[in-house]
Amino acid sequence: MAARNWISSAFAAATLSLAALAAAGANAQDANDPALKALIEKGRMVAVGADCMACHTVPEKGKPFAGGYGIVSPLGTIYSTNITPSKADGIGNYSEEDFSQAVRHGVRKDGAHLYPAMPYDSYAEITDGDLHALYAYFMHGVDPVDDTPKDYTSLPFPFNLRFSMAFWNMLYAGQHPFTDDPKKSAELNRGAYVADALGHCGSCHTPRGMLMGAVASAYLSGGPVGPWYAPNITSDKVSGIGDWSTDDLVAYFGTGRVAGKAQAAGGMAEAVHNSLQNLPQSDLRDLALYLKSVPAIRDPLDTKAAHTFGGKTEDETAIRGLFPSNAHDSLHTGAELYSGYCASCHQPDGAGSENQAYPSLFHNTATGSSQPANLVAAILYGVDREADGHQVLMPSFSKGSYVAELNDKEVADISNYVLTKFGNPDAHVSLEDVATARKGGPVPLIARLQPQMMPAMIVGAGIALIVLITLCYGLVRYRRRASA
Repeated sequence: MAARNWISSAFAAATLSLAALAAAGANAQDANDPALKALIEKGRMVAVGADCMACHTVPEKGKPFAGGYGIVSPLGTIYSTNITPSKADGIGNYSEEDFSQAVRHGVRKDGAHLYPAMPYDSYAEITDGDLHALYAYFMHGVDPVDDTPKDYTSLPFPFNLRFSMAFWNMLYAGQHPFTDDPKKSAELNRGAYVADALGHCGSCHTPRGMLMGAVASAYLSGGPVGPWYAPNITSDKVSGIGDWSTDDLVAYFGTGRVAGKAQAAGGMAEAVHNSLQNLPQSDLRDLALYLKSVPAIRDPLDTKAAHTFGGKTEDETAIRGLFPSNAHDSLHTGAELYSGYCASCHQPDGAGSENQAYPSLFHNTATGSSQPANLVAAILYGVDREADGHQVLMPSFSKGSYVAELNDKEVADISNYVLTKFGNPDAHVSLEDVATARKGGPVPLIARLQPQMMPAMIVGAGIALIVLITLCYGLVRYRRRASA
């Protein structure tokens, strides 16, 4: 395509020799061949852009692309598979066509359907050239791992019927390989490709409908992702990123934070760590330009940009000395809980640390949003982000915390104190909100209906059988009367 390639012009020049390489046949398997090396490197960068590592590698202890990572979904946990070139346990026996069917259409070599936790509905837009390079990378640039993940996907009925995904695909997965829009610049076309085909931004930032398909009319307007909330990233100046500069967005993609605006956590922290920070600056800038061109969608709950809320203020003086130094269980109000668990890092006045590794709690999208889910999730699950050579760590305060295990009321009280003092005072966190986040986030209607699906199908089948028997009986009687 006309948009800039993943690799430098030197790599591009080497890749032009692939036609001769294919004709030579045997030389294509020579790992020392410069053209094959260039193709593998291009494929590696495609894999980085597509964030394959994040889902197919267990963090810290897993071998690259060996699978076994549990992707928690409202329908159940979906475990990633081994996608190394192992012939025993991976995709070593996949032809390039088999690989294309899996990546672009969600169909394995054995004909079984993948679940869209694998974003094949976005990867369908990967160009032929990039898919060819990606295949070369996985076959020649990844070490084979002869190991089957111990955990495997086992969703409850009827979600365990993989063939049903064929109908889902008809509704939501009809994309074709990306082609440039001649009305747009090369930069905007490249940005669209990075966002939609590789980065699959819409998988998280576009809300889902009743059948868990993306709502096209609400493209990139934000939605829940487990206990977190993927924010609106349209060009709207209030609800989206319309008043972020291009430099702000590039810095955020590369480091996971922009002082006075936002910090990456949850799935976005993973995307920064595994994918975005490793892309060329040109791709990050094109991505930023593209997002700033996406049609604006505003949430009616938003009155002003989330990062503009709040300012320095503190209650430390008022609560200091209320209890003796050896008092037990003395933290009850939101102010007291904040002082005890949060102020040492975020400072009593909410300004954060000098280098903003512990960010300010005012002028912060997590506290200024009308959707406070990310504030709650950060308290419950913490933040662990490694980018730009630095690690940022905030401990969790849920079960297993090495700091303190806070109950739902304590989390709600801290959240509401922070929202009132430093963020959006119109936002509110209830005990139910915390309980929902602790359980993994909002449950969509289709998942709530799951326990009734089997009984409903049995009843439905029974009614259909009764109707059929009645019709047959009536037909027999009719024929007997007609012949009498």
